[in-house]
Amino acid sequence: MARKIIAALSDSTVFLRAWIANPQRTGAVAPSSPQLGAAMARWLPRDRESFVLELGPGTGAVTDALLKHGLREDRLVAIEKNPDLAKRLQKKFPRAHIIAGDAWDLDQLLRDCPLPIESVGAVISSLPLLNFPKAQADELAQKIRAILEPRGRWVQYSYHIVKDRSRGADDFRLLASKIVWLNLPPARVSVFQK
Repeated sequence: MARKIIAALSDSTVFLRAWIANPQRTGAVAPSSPQLGAAMARWLPRDRESFVLELGPGTGAVTDALLKHGLREDRLVAIEKNPDLAKRLQKKFPRAHIIAGDAWDLDQLLRDCPLPIESVGAVISSLPLLNFPKAQADELAQKIRAILEPRGRWVQYSYHIVKDRSRGADDFRLLASKIVWLNLPPARVSVFQK
């Protein structure tokens, strides 16, 4: 129990440092809650062989939920811009494909993997898209659409809890949208299908 508390405090400290260094890119002041992670993880692809791309995993709170909900660690590809967080993630999830880089370069980063990844069954995003201009969010959404398998899902959360389409999601079909109140701050999880 004490180990879990120490790990949680350590993750929160690292996360807060990342936020102080670049609040626009980090977007939150605390790691995602287990409830938010579970709300996102329930949209994993049914095909256990499909890769899942996680954008902005931070300290790995949502990553933990994805693995607890049945995602095989070797099928996880995560892109984290903060190199310190990426190193921590690689230690925590040694069989996952952790990439230190910018999510907006996801197409090139996935092509450059030792085993190039051509498509994914789902994109799980913790990126603060409302912190970016619409044109930039639209650019990322097109790259997400291009990498998704047919009928693949993009799961995105936002702290903007008013029911609204996520920035960049104009070319996707909205499948579900739900508020997770047990998160700091509360967040809306929206699920889009290609």
